[in-house]
Amino acid sequence: MEAVLKALKENPYLKLIADNFKDYPQEIYLVGGYLRDLFLNTPASNTQASRRIDFDFAVSCEAIKISRQIARKLKSGFVVLDKVHGSSRIVHIKNGFSSNFDFTDFRGSTALTTGGQDIFADLGHRDFTINSLAVNLRAIKNARTIDTILLDPYSGRADIKARLIRVTSQFSLQEDPLRILRAFSLSAILNLRIEAKTKIAIKKYKKKITSSAFERISEELFKILNSGNGFKAFKAMDEYRILDELMPEIKVMRRVRQGPYHHLDVFGHAFEALRQIELLFSELRRNRNVQGYLNKVISGTHTKRALLKLAAFLHDIGKPAAKERIKGKTCFHGHERIGRNIARDIGERLRLSNDEKNALDKMIFWHLRPGYIADIENLSQRAIYRFFRDAQDEAVSILLLSIADQRSTRGPLTRGANRKHHEDVCLGLAREFFRKAKQIKRLPLVNGYDIMRHLKLLPGPLIGKILEEINEAQAAGEIETKPQALELARRFLKTG
Repeated sequence: MEAVLKALKENPYLKLIADNFKDYPQEIYLVGGYLRDLFLNTPASNTQASRRIDFDFAVSCEAIKISRQIARKLKSGFVVLDKVHGSSRIVHIKNGFSSNFDFTDFRGSTALTTGGQDIFADLGHRDFTINSLAVNLRAIKNARTIDTILLDPYSGRADIKARLIRVTSQFSLQEDPLRILRAFSLSAILNLRIEAKTKIAIKKYKKKITSSAFERISEELFKILNSGNGFKAFKAMDEYRILDELMPEIKVMRRVRQGPYHHLDVFGHAFEALRQIELLFSELRRNRNVQGYLNKVISGTHTKRALLKLAAFLHDIGKPAAKERIKGKTCFHGHERIGRNIARDIGERLRLSNDEKNALDKMIFWHLRPGYIADIENLSQRAIYRFFRDAQDEAVSILLLSIADQRSTRGPLTRGANRKHHEDVCLGLAREFFRKAKQIKRLPLVNGYDIMRHLKLLPGPLIGKILEEINEAQAAGEIETKPQALELARRFLKTG
């Protein structure tokens, strides 16, 4: 445990805040995730292991006023998070590292001066025991052992040792229902298990979860999806029908049987696709191109990796509405179009950005396309060009989703040889995507004015069709010069 004290003493960010708090009489305690992670010995508590590190401080009073003054002194960003509860954030960036310093007035306290028991009242309002640890920031410098300065009124250290998530009080989930989802996100990220009585409380208060702002719900959901345990956490949440509360559209997927290529119903297949895509990510962990692509941040803290997992879970959500029997066969024609529209509604509710919603659209709408491509006996450069044109930046997402989707179908009509061919085609196209991304983009051989002038045409949709035909031919290597492009335009117009 002395390694914890050493880390606290040597952390330059804690020294920075302690030094800037010298002129204020208020009490200040380090609480929350950073302290918890030190005891868990996770990489998140090591500033060298992350480009961003977060600290939470509980202040006896006037947290917003003091932190605003410190932010000015540090020439750092500042934002008020919650005026009612006295919560604010300093965003400090130095030498490529970003740090968030969150300051909040003691919870459960009406005192306006430093108080002997206020910090204990504050800790009683924390979500889980593992987050109810506190250390007096001013006492760190001269401390001889961690035990002399650590406050642990709810046995958080014992639960950390047991790797257990336990509510701090019986009122914890009522006070903030989002903590229900946070229990699963902490479990997924830190590989902890949820204690039995906490599970009972989760079941009791699950319907209150949507009373939380969906921006907050989305953040916790994406923490789960960005971890390596998305499938495990989603299955655990489904035991209490929590996913039904967040995405009621998924209810209709239950018990919808599929054809002989499938061994699971639509709902079971959704979970299996999520499991398979996590396994696929693990298989490709040494592929720098793929990992760089998956780690790309689309919006805020939401990565493409997390969004692709959500797409895997929702890719067949349109099947129940599309299901029909045609000549004795179960068919789901158009389910990708229906599913895209349903997923957009879910994205709206989860307050996803436009970029995220558009990406989710493409992943779901085109998820069948790689399968059709794999069935083409002699795949042409034009077919490849059209796929990349339609899929755009989501091409690799769609290809990986297609592999996971295919691996999730193990019905009596599935064949191993077909699956291997399908995966070879998808991975080959992914390599082609990254190869093309590194190439210098070729300039168009002609533009719309060239076409109108050469063929004596007026502006209109026809010009766009001709240009697209020329672009396809150029991508396929069929033409290389402007005269060839204009000749192709003339032939295209003539053949109509």
